[in-house]
Amino acid sequence: QVQLVESGGGLVQPGGSLGLSCAASGNIFRIYDMGWYRQAPGKQRELVAGITRGGRPYYSDSVKARFTISRDNAKNTVYLQMNSLKPEDTAVYYCTGGSGRLGDYWGQGTRVTVSS
Repeated sequence: QVQLVESGGGLVQPGGSLGLSCAASGNIFRIYDMGWYRQAPGKQRELVAGITRGGRPYYSDSVKARFTISRDNAKNTVYLQMNSLKPEDTAVYYCTGGSGRLGDYWGQGTRVTVSS
């Protein structure tokens, strides 16, 4: 089994920055792709960003140029640096991972609130 534990959520003002981390443990060899989804109140869960084991990142259009995803394979950790945050970025952010795709494993979620 694989466990994903997120950290770093919180309250931030519009235009501010926040960093999220997700540490993976367990059967790590099952994890090749890692990434982040988010779910805002009343909305469906949506992809934010993903990164392959080789380090190739990809982003949703809504966060491109504002968010940066990275990973440290030695630490089995994926990061999401969020800059220029907007109120519409408010959501619960979920770490996810899998073998060749996202969504096989999920963290418990961490809440991000962007508000003045």
